Amino acid sequence: MAYGQTGTGKTYTLGRLGEEDNAARGIMVRAMEDILADVSLDTDSVSVSYLQLYMETIQDLLDPANDNITIVEDPKTGDVSLPGASLVDIRDKQSFVELLRLGEAHRFAANTKLNTESSRSHAILMVHVKRSVKGRDAALSSENGNHSHVVKSIKPPLVRKGKLVVVDLAGSERIDKSGSEGHTLEEAKSINLSLSALGKCINALAENSAHVPFRDSKLTRLLRDSFGGTARTSLVITIGPSPRHRGETASTIMFGQRAMKVENMVKLKEEFDYKSLSRRLDIELDKLIVEHERQQKTFEDEIERLATEAQHRISEAERNYVDSLEKERSKYQKDYMESIKKLEEQFVMNQRKNEESHMKSSGEIPRVSAEELADLKKMLQKETHLRKAAEGEVNNLKNQVAELKKSEASGKSEILKLHNMLEDKEGQKEKLEGEIAILQSQLLQLNLQADETRRQLDRDGLEKEMGGLNSLTSQVKHQQQASGNGEKPSIAKLFEQVGLQKILSLLEAEDADVRIHAVKVVANLAAEETNQGKIVEAGGLTSLLNLLKSSHDETIHRVAAGAIANLAMNETNQELIMAQGGISLLSMTAANAEDPQTLRMVAGAIANLCGNDKLQTKLRSEGGIKALLGMVRCRHPDVHAQVARGIANFAKCESRASSQGNLWTKSGRSFLIEDGALPWIVQNANNEAASVRRHIELALCHLAQHEINARDMISGGALWELVRISRDCSREDIKTLAHRTLVSSPTFQAEMRRLRVNY
Repeated sequence: MAYGQTGTGKTYTLGRLGEEDNAARGIMVRAMEDILADVSLDTDSVSVSYLQLYMETIQDLLDPANDNITIVEDPKTGDVSLPGASLVDIRDKQSFVELLRLGEAHRFAANTKLNTESSRSHAILMVHVKRSVKGRDAALSSENGNHSHVVKSIKPPLVRKGKLVVVDLAGSERIDKSGSEGHTLEEAKSINLSLSALGKCINALAENSAHVPFRDSKLTRLLRDSFGGTARTSLVITIGPSPRHRGETASTIMFGQRAMKVENMVKLKEEFDYKSLSRRLDIELDKLIVEHERQQKTFEDEIERLATEAQHRISEAERNYVDSLEKERSKYQKDYMESIKKLEEQFVMNQRKNEESHMKSSGEIPRVSAEELADLKKMLQKETHLRKAAEGEVNNLKNQVAELKKSEASGKSEILKLHNMLEDKEGQKEKLEGEIAILQSQLLQLNLQADETRRQLDRDGLEKEMGGLNSLTSQVKHQQQASGNGEKPSIAKLFEQVGLQKILSLLEAEDADVRIHAVKVVANLAAEETNQGKIVEAGGLTSLLNLLKSSHDETIHRVAAGAIANLAMNETNQELIMAQGGISLLSMTAANAEDPQTLRMVAGAIANLCGNDKLQTKLRSEGGIKALLGMVRCRHPDVHAQVARGIANFAKCESRASSQGNLWTKSGRSFLIEDGALPWIVQNANNEAASVRRHIELALCHLAQHEINARDMISGGALWELVRISRDCSREDIKTLAHRTLVSSPTFQAEMRRLRVNY
């Protein structure tokens, strides 16, 4: 940063391009040369913004049409950023010099008595450098096949960020010396005011003051990190040799002396590169899907081949059996017929011999010779042997049939084994699909974390003023005018003077502005516990619910819902709200609302009702849970925090009822699971917002305490989140509850043993 009187060489020191004389290069060009020499443009990125602060407005020197850039501060870290400024990537020195020349052409300058080209704005050059830090991110490798381990070890790579800010301050000047007049005079006033604010901040920091007025000027807000912040700061003081400007020279040197007393704490800035992780997860997910499809196709082909081969073997065995049986039957039948034929012929021959011998020796008994008897015995023995051989062949065929049946049984057992293998593969497929679903949910979560920007929360404060004494209606209208004029009449005083009944009567006024202001007053009164009973007794709760039903004004819906949320913190009021159809009206308001603050108020009211054990069944039947889940369409973190709180309250009541033996559903399952809340709960269990994550972790622990919910939670991926909570949760009570739930559940224990999770 260069500081000094006008015309003493600040722009010369910082902004010279050195095109004619290389030795005359300014600090901006020399700094960029050093940066480009130390970075690798293949892995690192260098980008530039060039701005000017003119008359307390920030303008883009690279895009003159962008002449009113707003400053955004991170509410958590306090870091200052300019999201509307142009950001140009730099590849070489020449492109950077061209940008500087373009910016200088758009910078405001004027001719004064002290400087013919006096800068009338503060010029600010911002150089952003990003570098990936290697060796510190978790490896995404699936070569060992342990996909569960991959899911747990996913961590985004680190990105180290550096920012160089070079500030060419406009010179301070005395009007009597510079001769400024007209618009130039107004420019000089603005310059001196911003430099005065910078001097006040330096004084406060040098004296270790408790308050540093950074917000007095946009210049000091932009340079917050430079003095007393996390930057390494160099200050160039420029002075003139003329004795005429002795006072300005002494003031400049004293400014430098005070600035030297300020201590900065240099800080290394590193953050996770979620976009790089998202790309890597996409690649890994594609690989897993391709590998899974390849294995599935190979398995199906193998099953088809084995089934075809087994069918062919069975068919061939059946054909061989039938052919062998038919051949043997034909053979033995042929032999049998030949034997019968021979016996018949022998019998006929013997009969003829007997008749001839009888005719020769009549009266004598015919006798059979010994040779014939021997032949008959041999024939009978031969037939007996043939019969035995046939029986042996039949037995052999029976044995072959038995063996074929055994072969068929073994084929069936092999087919059964193949079916079992198919079922195992199906189980592995389901497991892979579950892990892919977890990867996809984590990928979605990381994309949301990478793409979301931190927004400043616009909280509508409840107006606390009313004024006037002529009439009740004129009091409210006068209050709106008084609030614009800076008057602060007291709500408590108005409450005493006017009375609650008259204030409530204004909720039905025809004038929309009066009605809006009246509901804000009622909401402000409802914020105090002492007033809640009086409001309910006077019919205020009924009036607020009627406003939700009859009014179409978004502001009335938001403020009325906030008042109902305050009243719903009391158990008696909760029952009255339910009895008057409050949950249906709140659900209808949530379905029609788009404003995040309205949704936050409605979600807060329903979340309070979810904590009442007596109202759970009715709340669910009238659409309370579905209304909560419908509001997650708004991605505002405060809305999600209230939805998560409502789910945690409901799950806690369910867990308490389950432990007492009171089941609200016939199946015993949680209303939350039946209404489809589990996927959103699992998706946000590791939300970066602590308020959301804490309630979701508590809800998961309460759901897991009921054994009937275990199967649904396993199939929905909640088991992994419970294991993570039991190991990594920052709150010891939730961590202990998750551990006790996992240890005491037989279903969870069996699943972890199946997945070989060491616990």
